[in-house]
Amino acid sequence: MNVDWAALLTGMDIPPVEKIVRTIAVYLGILILVRLGGKRLLAQMNNLDLVVVLLLSNVVQNAIIGPDNSLVGGILGAVVLVAANAVLDRVAQRWPRIERLLEGGPTTIIRDGEVDKAALARVGLSVHDLNAGLMKSGADGPAEVELAQLIPGGELSVDLKRDEQAATHGELRDAVAEIKAYIDAQGGSR
Repeated sequence: MNVDWAALLTGMDIPPVEKIVRTIAVYLGILILVRLGGKRLLAQMNNLDLVVVLLLSNVVQNAIIGPDNSLVGGILGAVVLVAANAVLDRVAQRWPRIERLLEGGPTTIIRDGEVDKAALARVGLSVHDLNAGLMKSGADGPAEVELAQLIPGGELSVDLKRDEQAATHGELRDAVAEIKAYIDAQGGSR
């Protein structure tokens, strides 16, 4: 097996600056599409969403690489993608307004046990998807939920009503100690 090292490590068919511009432009374009596509795409992917995500990289591949199939060009594109993402992450962390612009804010789906059907439709979640997310959070249904929000990362954040929350080990220990103290005070010690 002969390897043409010179062709492998050189021979970019487009200038490096063009490769960088193409990569950043596609990155920003995909970022905008995902932002417009909404949190649902990140939250509960169904079969259709998965197909879109899998094909998306193939669709934009030529926009990034152009006529360049070189190893150096591919590595340059990868470095630019990772660097652009790191820069945008740091910018978003530093300036909350930019973070909100890039990622959006939480969408309230349930408040005080009532489902906001308009919000559910706006983010593209079905009642089935919502109920599956609630069950993962320990709720049997919306009536047990104080507040449920779809947060920018696509995760469903659920706060159960106080009476629906499971007791912690510490709370049970304190309750047992309180009952023992009550029994001892009544003169029923062992």
